[in-house]
This record gives sequence, structure tokens and C-alpha cells, in this order.
Amino acid sequence: MSKPILTFGYSTLANRLENIVLPDLSSQWNALITVQSGTEFSPTVEQLLQSPTGERVTTKAFTGKGVTKLRNEIIKHATGEYVIFADDDITFKPEGIRKALTYLDQHKHVALLLGQTVDDSGKLRKNYPERITKLTKLNSAKAATYEMIIRLDAIKKAGITFDENFGAGAETTYLGDEYIFIADLISANLRCEYSPIVLAIHPTESSGSGWGTDRDRKARALIFDRVFTGNRTLPYLARIAFGLRKLGRGLNLIQFVKFVFKH
Repeated sequence: MSKPILTFGYSTLANRLENIVLPDLSSQWNALITVQSGTEFSPTVEQLLQSPTGERVTTKAFTGKGVTKLRNEIIKHATGEYVIFADDDITFKPEGIRKALTYLDQHKHVALLLGQTVDDSGKLRKNYPERITKLTKLNSAKAATYEMIIRLDAIKKAGITFDENFGAGAETTYLGDEYIFIADLISANLRCEYSPIVLAIHPTESSGSGWGTDRDRKARALIFDRVFTGNRTLPYLARIAFGLRKLGRGLNLIQFVKFVFKH
């Protein structure tokens, strides 16, 4: 079998494995499903993990808590030239995927392409730029993992992986793994771009939707320390800029000040 162009990399818990709805896998696309073991396995899941699921789909179970551990296993084991990451509640739009792959084929210098997602009603899930944009540490904080397509060889050559201290199930904070991943690519001088291409459908609510609670605010505040590691001033300036956009839309004045100073 020739090397596939794209690997769909799924990360899920064992008891949610059956929620995955795979896209139509052509001869040029395959899927790698990584499952966090240690959770309860249903008979169906056990059977799936113990037997081949076809040459286009591979399912692997890994120990260790945290979604970023699973995504790093995807980077390690994926066979496609490109990889798009997914959770178990994602529905991909093949026409958008093909458009994004064409763009990447035509722009070999791009290591990561960020696209768009819509909610169940077809509405864009956030305010996206209207044109192709170079990603920086100042404009990529709202990126979602399932919006990202990576050029696998470039990421492996640079030795960049997801920071396992961040993301769902991590000890430090349950947020920020996508932003930190992009920031690390940028720090390694890899080109990251956004293009207004709809890649998938995702439910309106997600782990990144909440704002205003102590848990949400403190989690987000820590992310900027990691992104701007080694600089005492930039994390505060980034929190001020990011917090101002949420002032009155998730943060009141007191919460804004607490966010800036990590309280």
C-alpha cells in the first residue's frame, strides 16, 4: 500500500470510542485512533482493540492520562504526509479537507495550516479572519486542535510535540495545548498559516468555551507564561491584550485584573 496523503488522528477515552464517526476514507486517506486506557472498556471496544479494523483504520490503546499524550502518539505513529487531529465528537467536511490539502501541496513552506469549524447549525464557531493570515503568538490563542493540519515530516524534523502539562486531563491546566503547540512551531521558525477553509463540524460547547470562573481564568493565565517563556513582561502584556477583548464578554473589571496577575 502506498503512503497515504492524510491521516485522521483521533484521541478519545475507551468509553467514548464508539462515538467516532469516521469520514469516507479514500485510498489516499487513513485513520489512527488513539485510546486512553485505564477507563472502562465495553465488549465492543475490547473486540475493536484486539482485532484489525481494516488497512485504512488503526486503533491503539495507550496508558497515561491526558489528551496531549494521545496526540503525541499520533505524531509518532501516523503514516500520512499530513495529519489532522480530531476528538470523538468531530464530523469532518471532506470538501474542505481536500481544499486545505491542495493549499499545502502548493505551499511547501507551510508546516501547519489552521482552518475553520462550524457548529451544528452551520454557523462559524468563532470570529475568524476573512483572508489567509500568517500565524503569530499574538493571533493564534483561540486555535482548536481539530482546526489544524500539520505537515508531519516538518514537525518531526523539528522535534516539536504537544506539551503534556497542558490540555484535557493534564496536571497544569486543561487548556492551551493547541496554542502552545503553534507557539513552539513559530519559535522553531516553522511557517504556520490560517486559511478560511471549513474543515469540520463541532458542537457549540467545548472545553475552551467557558470564561469568568476562577478555574477558567487561572487556566488561561498560565498559558501565556508558557508561550512567552523566558520573558517577564510579555506574558502580562499578552494577558492584558487578550483580557481586554473579553472585558464585558466573560470578564468583568475585577476578573480582568485577576486574569492579568494570575489570581
